[in-house]
Amino acid sequence: MRTSKIIRDQRSVLKTDTFEKRRFQGVFEMSEGLQRIRDASDLPTIESLLQDIWASFYKMKPMMVRSRLDRDLDINRTIMKQVMRHEQFERFRTYTRLNILTAAIFTEIMGEKLNQWLAEELAANREGGLQGVSVKNGQAEVSDETESEIEEIEDGFEEETIVLNEQLELAIELNPQRFANRIGEAMDEALHTKESLVSLMGGTGVGKGDAELKKVPLREKLMIAEKIATDLQMKNIAEWAGHFTRIAQKKSHTTYIDAAERRGVVQGKDVERLLPAELGMYKHPVAKKAFLRKFAEGETMQYDQKKRDYTGRGPIVFCFDQSGSMSELDTQAKGFVIALLSIAKKQNRDLCVLLFSTEVQRFTFKKGRMTARQLIHMAETYLGGGTDYSLALEHALAVLAESEFSRADILFVTDGENDVSEEFLQRFIDRKSEKNVQVLSLLMGTTSTAVEGFSDRVMQVTDFDEAGSYSLFEI
Repeated sequence: MRTSKIIRDQRSVLKTDTFEKRRFQGVFEMSEGLQRIRDASDLPTIESLLQDIWASFYKMKPMMVRSRLDRDLDINRTIMKQVMRHEQFERFRTYTRLNILTAAIFTEIMGEKLNQWLAEELAANREGGLQGVSVKNGQAEVSDETESEIEEIEDGFEEETIVLNEQLELAIELNPQRFANRIGEAMDEALHTKESLVSLMGGTGVGKGDAELKKVPLREKLMIAEKIATDLQMKNIAEWAGHFTRIAQKKSHTTYIDAAERRGVVQGKDVERLLPAELGMYKHPVAKKAFLRKFAEGETMQYDQKKRDYTGRGPIVFCFDQSGSMSELDTQAKGFVIALLSIAKKQNRDLCVLLFSTEVQRFTFKKGRMTARQLIHMAETYLGGGTDYSLALEHALAVLAESEFSRADILFVTDGENDVSEEFLQRFIDRKSEKNVQVLSLLMGTTSTAVEGFSDRVMQVTDFDEAGSYSLFEI
């Protein structure tokens, strides 16, 4: 059955206006997590409760309604009193006040905690005769009953709701600390989720994560936040992404420059690069005057010692081995890719990620920009199987043939050895030379003759969290 995105019960135990209710309705329509919580809850007034939880953290000055409300809202009032009296409530509101996203993140996490708590209380009380309520969200389930039967069902629903409320209010009264612990856990998890969201989608700018996050559509932020809150792998990826992004902030300010290479002779007046013969003229009493004239005009002979820039600030093609032996590094690798993306986004560069084993999965990020669905898809993708370098490099060449990637450099990461035919290797090297492409490779805990054969620079590391791996951020 298709989940409804409409909030039917907009009653409130807080003083909320029409604008705030519309705001929450918009959040609810975007959030699959909130919709799932509503549909899974045994609390008939869950819709209005979720709205009140959100409003209590979003509003500047949340206040309880003092007048008498419908009896079925008594449990909502009790829960909201517990939330707003929590010792961390005001401190936490410094993060959520007038912040639609953070208030929504807490509401979803708190909603999950409430459902868990409610299920536990119902299970504990069933032996005493409480069987739960047979209707949800304030609407009785009826089909072809007569009008009198419908009234009877609704009367029974109201009675069951009152009984349920009394049982839950008693549970909170008897053990308020247990319920308060759930609220505190929700606050901590919400803050961690927000920090993880900044790590995944906030870019590299120091202190600018929240500002960058504001540029992301709310629907996408909610989608990622829900994934972080419910998926341990996504949480771990976010932690690695935050770690690597902080390193990338420092490394991306400089470009890796290899040691100077002597590449012939040119004219100039760089004293450090002068040919020995020119220095001999300077020391000769007769030739010294001629030397000074040539030096002043930049006509002295010197070595052409241009430094080789391995990465040209162009697009990036990142080939990552996802064979079975790389599974332990998969979460770390995806955090590393997100850090690379933050650099690409900051520098307005295209990035293509090729996950490979004996097949290839491609992800393309224009100007370093990543959608929520792309992030989730990449996080959930793991190929497994064997390793095929030729297949990965063939796909890399196909990417380089596209106009937007014609000036790209290739980053290649693997942990194993794989044969590459001489014919293919020569063809790859020729194409690489034609396009002036540089290949930088990371070898994870191994050596590889094949990788050395097609790479311009090879670094051996045990995982991504090493100085050798960090050099890729200098692109």
